[in-house]
Amino acid sequence: MDVGIQKTIVFLFFIFIGIVLKVKFKSKEEITGIKKIILNLALPATIFIALLGVKVELHLLLLPLLALGLNLILFFVMPLILPLMGIGKGTSEYRTARLLVPSLAPGLSSFPFILEFLGDAYLAKAAMSDLGNKIFVLFFLYLVAMNWHYSLQSHEKKSGVTKLKPLIKAMVSEPVNVFIGAALILLAFGVSMNSLPFFLSETLEKLSLIMTPLVLLFIGLAVKIKRKQFVQIFSLLCTRAGLVLLISGTFVTVAGIEASKEILLTMAFGLSACSFWPYAHIAAVDSLEMDQKSPKRTFNNDFGVAILALSFPLSTMLILATLNSGTLFANPLMIFVVAGTLLAVGFSIPWLSGIHKKKWSGQKLMDGEMHAATAEKAA
Repeated sequence: MDVGIQKTIVFLFFIFIGIVLKVKFKSKEEITGIKKIILNLALPATIFIALLGVKVELHLLLLPLLALGLNLILFFVMPLILPLMGIGKGTSEYRTARLLVPSLAPGLSSFPFILEFLGDAYLAKAAMSDLGNKIFVLFFLYLVAMNWHYSLQSHEKKSGVTKLKPLIKAMVSEPVNVFIGAALILLAFGVSMNSLPFFLSETLEKLSLIMTPLVLLFIGLAVKIKRKQFVQIFSLLCTRAGLVLLISGTFVTVAGIEASKEILLTMAFGLSACSFWPYAHIAAVDSLEMDQKSPKRTFNNDFGVAILALSFPLSTMLILATLNSGTLFANPLMIFVVAGTLLAVGFSIPWLSGIHKKKWSGQKLMDGEMHAATAEKAA
């Protein structure tokens, strides 16, 4: 069995262990404790190491720009796609999906297979491309998430300077942002992980090692997928994959790329699963709103976990199918055929199930939640 497939089985097994362990985690606070360890220790350490390990190669500088372009296209296309999936504008689910779906997690989902099928040289290109994705998920999506939060929670009009104050305060108070800032400063002075004192580098590396197992266990523990959510998310992820292949096919055609490995790299990288990092922004906003005891919620935490849980296995299957195709996609027409098939599946399921008709506005959703809460108290 291929090493890449074995690694995938290990990752999926961690999620399965998390699902099995649900019976041992009786309260939501216990699961929240794991999430806080991820967000305040493991994730900052992982990002710090990743940023200090960035090796900028001048001849590959176009790759991160292309990856960033893919992220931005997906982000700005989502408002057109989500309502067709029955995810109405103004809802917490809409904002959650719009933040998560355009993100990529190549390190967890595509890098092992790129290394196994295409080799070290192509893994280096994928890692360079991920630099653009990192800028998108760490900086752009964080600013978007916080802007949505303050726009929703604000009861009165504020000037631009007044709006910036809480945003800056939130940025400097988050461990992830502190580590990012420290890493960028050290990077500017040419400091690498090898330059740090042994006790510090070793501590960060040990913290980073627990990142992947904890994230996968957390997904298994926290995931709660209802039937309607499953249909919505599966349709959304199929549509996302179709859009990625449509964009990839267009790029391959316009750029005149003929090398099959280059084409497979483009497709496999774009088909990566959704990233956990924007979920970290969602969790940070959720924590702020819980502290403020706000009745409004910018994001739907459970919906975000469900997207992550379904994204990983679906992306894995698509990436494996792509990389095992040999020279099939050397003809760009085949990329468009597969893209069209995935888009057809993604768009047809909501219409066949009737979910596209159930579009809830943010106010209706909030009223429904308040009505449910009142009924629960009365009972």
